Amino acid sequence: MTATADAEAAANELMPLAEYLGSVLRRLRALPPLDLDLTQAHGNVLANDVLAPHPYPAFDQAAIDGYAARWEDLTGAGRVGSHPAFGRFEGGSRPVRLNVVGDLGAASWRPVRLTPGTCFSVAAGAPLPIGSDVVVPVHWTDQGMAAVEILHAPKRGSGVRRAGDEIAAGQVLAPAGAYVTPAMVATFAASGIGHVVVRPSPRVVVVATGDELVDVGRPSQPGQVVDANSHALTAAAVEAGALAYRIGICDDDPEGLRGLLEDQTLRADLIITTGGTGSGPGDMLRRVLSRRDPGRGAVEFTDVALSPGATLGFGTVGGEEVPVVCLPGEPGSALIGFEVLARPVIQLLAGAEPVFRPSVKAHLLETVSSPGGLREFRPAHVAERRGGGHTVQPLAGGPYTLSGLAEANGLLVLGERVTTAAAGSTVDVLLLDRRR
Repeated sequence: MTATADAEAAANELMPLAEYLGSVLRRLRALPPLDLDLTQAHGNVLANDVLAPHPYPAFDQAAIDGYAARWEDLTGAGRVGSHPAFGRFEGGSRPVRLNVVGDLGAASWRPVRLTPGTCFSVAAGAPLPIGSDVVVPVHWTDQGMAAVEILHAPKRGSGVRRAGDEIAAGQVLAPAGAYVTPAMVATFAASGIGHVVVRPSPRVVVVATGDELVDVGRPSQPGQVVDANSHALTAAAVEAGALAYRIGICDDDPEGLRGLLEDQTLRADLIITTGGTGSGPGDMLRRVLSRRDPGRGAVEFTDVALSPGATLGFGTVGGEEVPVVCLPGEPGSALIGFEVLARPVIQLLAGAEPVFRPSVKAHLLETVSSPGGLREFRPAHVAERRGGGHTVQPLAGGPYTLSGLAEANGLLVLGERVTTAAAGSTVDVLLLDRRR
């Protein structure tokens, strides 16, 4: 048997990634909803559709500064062609003179009515007088105060915003599962909504494990590894919408490790660990969390058909059964594991839809090889093509995945049956949504 055949045979014994993700995500539910003030709701996910209780605008109003009038009174004003904002000009060849019977500002609240041959001077946002159906812009007049000459007549309805023009009562302003954005906050407030029901942002605790770990600030020596993972995974959790807390490094002490994790269940909706997922003598995390103690939860470690990083853990810890995601200790593998497992878990807990990052089909610019039997996620740079579509340039993968990820704005996905993807072929790419 060749080495390639041996590798493929071993990979066939691994659980397919899609099957593994399905088994994990089916065990989870979104966090219970909360009713929050608008300013607190930003960044959270809506638990329900938000419907407009009132129309917006709430009343007929002037869209511009000018003179609110009846269009019938303007039919004698001059015709001078057309304007992109106001349409075709109507009327004859001479100015129309109207009496200005009052001024209306945005704070005006008493209802007033127009009579034939009169108009009101209005500011943008002012309530329209009853009977008016046009606002003449100031620069189309002689800007008179007691009486005004209308030099040109705009199209009927120009300069006017009717009640409900932008948002009708009962309209869905935002669907359940959507993140609350600043623009949504403005829309909700303008529609008279002061509170919304959201899923809270998941509280995520990140722990790095291993006697070999040292904190950042110096290069590692033989027998030491700088803890890059807990910093990176905390940042990744924040980017995913979580409230993330980095605990730091935990030594491979069984009781200390179990005690630390159980203590964190008091403030966590999800715990992410990194390191110790293998089956070697130093992989204490796996030995500790695999133990099924009543009332303390347990984690199952699964060899998944994934490259890089084949072993992932998922289960619960403590009497509250807080979910735990266990990722590999190699930094590139840990970040890929976060993308394929931890990030969807965070999105599900937050009530977001969909839980996975968006993907596109892209034209591959360079031939790449991939390990048979494994679904490989390789750092890549995605660009839009002129005329539509995308191109994707593979970046460093395999043992160099970490450096490749630092430059990547996407992940090239090569399926289990792919051993070579030729330049010019069409491939799937996950978009990392980085602002570059």
